[in-house]
Amino acid sequence: MNRLEVLHFPDKRLRKIAEPVKKVDNEIKNIIEQMFFTMYEEKGIGLAATQVNIHKRIIVIDVSENKDKKIFLINPEIISLSDDIDTMEEGCLSVPGFYETVSRPKTVKVSSLNYDGKQIEIEANGLLSTCIQHEIDHLNGKLFVDHISSLKRSRIEKKITKLKKEGAVPSRKSTPNYKSAI
Repeated sequence: MNRLEVLHFPDKRLRKIAEPVKKVDNEIKNIIEQMFFTMYEEKGIGLAATQVNIHKRIIVIDVSENKDKKIFLINPEIISLSDDIDTMEEGCLSVPGFYETVSRPKTVKVSSLNYDGKQIEIEANGLLSTCIQHEIDHLNGKLFVDHISSLKRSRIEKKITKLKKEGAVPSRKSTPNYKSAI
């Protein structure tokens, strides 16, 4: 299985809005499997196709302890969000080593295509809800750092740019003490 390259903030390709998947075929299924492989290798709990420079509306998620509850959404669309707000510390495979507190609706209901190209709906709360919203943001060219102050975002961007120049951008794969990141 091929591990895909994860783009890192402030890469402009992360801001590209993903295109809808026209047909769930073997190519899309292969992308999903490569995304799961990459997400697990990177010690993440969610990954959007835009993060691996594939600009299609696909996300993969596994928030389970044993990493055995794969969820993928093709062309996910938010149907509804709760008025109740949840605040969680978020990280991101595209913003390695940085975690910030983000507030999002506690519950989300989403419409998506499944592996057979059939329309499904799922409702999620807690960590899964946060993860779904985080990954859909990626498909829309938005990152979790867009939910924090511009000062904090600027500091993170400068640190990552400096680390890139030094060839030392942190990776979850090589650093086992990282928290799971979305």
